[in-house]
Amino acid sequence: MAIIRTQGLHRSFGDHVAVAGLDLEVAAGEIFGLVGPDGAGKTTTMRMLTGIFPPTAGSAEVAGCDVSREAEKLKDQIGYMSQRFGLYPDLTVAENIDFYADIYSVPARGRAERTAQLLGFSNLTPFQHRLAGNLSGGMKQKLGLACALIHTPRVLFLDEPTNGVDPVSRRDFWRILYQLVREGVTIFVSTAYLDEAERCNRLALLHEGRLIGLGTPDEVKALMPGRLLEVRTADPRRTAALLRAGLPDASVGLFGDRVHVTESSPRGQGKDQPCSNSTSYLDSRIRAILAAANLELQSIRPITPSLEDVFVAVLARQPAP
Repeated sequence: MAIIRTQGLHRSFGDHVAVAGLDLEVAAGEIFGLVGPDGAGKTTTMRMLTGIFPPTAGSAEVAGCDVSREAEKLKDQIGYMSQRFGLYPDLTVAENIDFYADIYSVPARGRAERTAQLLGFSNLTPFQHRLAGNLSGGMKQKLGLACALIHTPRVLFLDEPTNGVDPVSRRDFWRILYQLVREGVTIFVSTAYLDEAERCNRLALLHEGRLIGLGTPDEVKALMPGRLLEVRTADPRRTAALLRAGLPDASVGLFGDRVHVTESSPRGQGKDQPCSNSTSYLDSRIRAILAAANLELQSIRPITPSLEDVFVAVLARQPAP
């Protein structure tokens, strides 16, 4: 059963279209990821779903509430953690949680138990008397999460919650999210980290406000237009530049000291080569380009694409605005 549903959801700011006709369904009890670069429309989508922005067109329903007509009723059903969650640096950890409990009108009876549960849940019990302004970035994010959960929401919206957080704190944060899902909370999270998107049950890829991919991580990976080759040389930056210039029909990405190349046409099939021979055809073209530039090839091999590979390849196929 869908706990979040949008139909033709659209939001414009003057002549700028931030979200264009978004159709989504999110099942109760899943982690759903909204993935895309800065400016893709992730935050605008989330603000419409939480009743902060009214849609310009289309509709959305969250936890049985119409986001346009029942925004006040919706607040009791959801938790929302924005990119810059409003913690009060001059209040302690426990005082911040108590303040948000007041905002959400959490009854006094059971509040202390709920606060203690959230402190333990987020490993903040030893720091409950520390000023929020003196917390590390990862601890601030955990405190923000605890504040968003104080009223026991059915749906939790998290807008890039681990942006700028160290890898260990990111891992701990996701451990907490998995525990929330086991307790029946639906999580709608936006992220620009494609490795984090792998952790979601399903995800949507956004680009310039448009939906360009939807499904499980494996289903989204199936959008890859062709087989992927990993190329290694002593000069990866120069290699990437040469291959971008020499392979206009391919998607080329630089990943650390390696270059990833895939054909942009479906299944790697160009105009003159059969699909079954596409990888060897691309292999030979890469070898020829590097040889002509006197750049030694260290290795070339087919690899399984990551979501980042897929995103780069799918974006390469998008028409120019």
